[in-house]
Amino acid sequence: MNILIKNAVLVDPVEGTERQEDILIQNERIAAIGTCLQADGAQVIDAAGCCAAPGLVDIHVHLREPGFEYKETIASGCAAAARGGVTSVACMPNTRPVIDTPELVRMVREKAACGIHVFPIAAVSVGQGGETLTDASALKAAGAPALSDDGVPVQSALLVRQALLAAGQLGMPVLSHCEDAGLVGNYAVNEGEISRKLGIPGRPAVAEELMAMRDAMLAEETGASVHICHVSTANTVEIVRQFKRRGVSITCETCPQYFTLTQEAILTHGAMARVNPPLRTERDRAAVLEGLRDGTIDAIVTDHAPHSAEEKARPLTEAPSGMVGLETSLALSLTALYHKGHMSLPAVIAAMTVKPAKILGLSKGTLQVGGSADLVLFNPDEEWVIDPARFVSKGRNTPFGGFKVKGKVNATIADGAMIYREG
Repeated sequence: MNILIKNAVLVDPVEGTERQEDILIQNERIAAIGTCLQADGAQVIDAAGCCAAPGLVDIHVHLREPGFEYKETIASGCAAAARGGVTSVACMPNTRPVIDTPELVRMVREKAACGIHVFPIAAVSVGQGGETLTDASALKAAGAPALSDDGVPVQSALLVRQALLAAGQLGMPVLSHCEDAGLVGNYAVNEGEISRKLGIPGRPAVAEELMAMRDAMLAEETGASVHICHVSTANTVEIVRQFKRRGVSITCETCPQYFTLTQEAILTHGAMARVNPPLRTERDRAAVLEGLRDGTIDAIVTDHAPHSAEEKARPLTEAPSGMVGLETSLALSLTALYHKGHMSLPAVIAAMTVKPAKILGLSKGTLQVGGSADLVLFNPDEEWVIDPARFVSKGRNTPFGGFKVKGKVNATIADGAMIYREG
């Protein structure tokens, strides 16, 4: 079925523009972009009042399959992505078994559902054990665009250096979860005022910053590309900023929770606000926001991490870390960044489409004639209240339940097929 989208405001993250255009989709591709387009027999969508943008590209999600299907499956995670306007996801390897072989990479890709493009990130080390490198060349050939031991940060500088050298020869980035294990333990919150108030040990900001500095220096020394995951502190933002100015091949990401919430959320939301790295101080939140504004932070991702209700009902110090985000990331980002005047609409969309796609070398995140017809239609001004009970993800673990947000996904199209439509 061909689709003709009429009267949409096309948000172009490459040109940084907004303009009213029609979009004609034929044979899974964008056939034309212009005004007053016509197409006999096409399904016509009147998108008046809506924006059309490239399908969102989330390069940091946890789909949990294989091994943890009670938390999420590839199918349920893809459905959540579609509802959130996300058409491409890169999933992390901390599954059971760990995604560290070409066979497992291919298995995850083959299970992609709902038309969502799934790109498995393969492990840096065998079994995420932090001792023996995986076969980067074979993993890339199977379809892995990058390497990461996310969830189990690589503690050995020697192994990270070896990984950067191996991946660099293949043009693959290494995605780094920056936390020093000896400093963070299994602690639940940021070290500071809230940890002291609760009388529990905390995860100090320096645990992230030490590892970010280490990996930035190794990227500079090897000439390879490193990507710093879920930046949460002011000093990490500054580390990335300074190394970018020196021409080092370093990129980074953050998540909506780090520019919308602070450690205070632990007092009201408990384990629902427990994430790794933890929510930080207001100073850190403001620095992350400024990092997005000035381009130091390249991408907005979710770190979508579903857990069961029983797991998140445990006491704060025993509950697992993580929150879901695929169905709320666009609304939270628009509300906090665009509607508050911190970033333009094309800039927000760029951080959620073309920029993350570029980090992984994916031909996604743009709208151009002849390109893949991956789009999201959304009303940037529609208000709604986040209700976790309506999530299609298996996970309901979010501190954003009850939040009023502004920006609603109306439809998601992947490879020219309508994979989600509101209502």
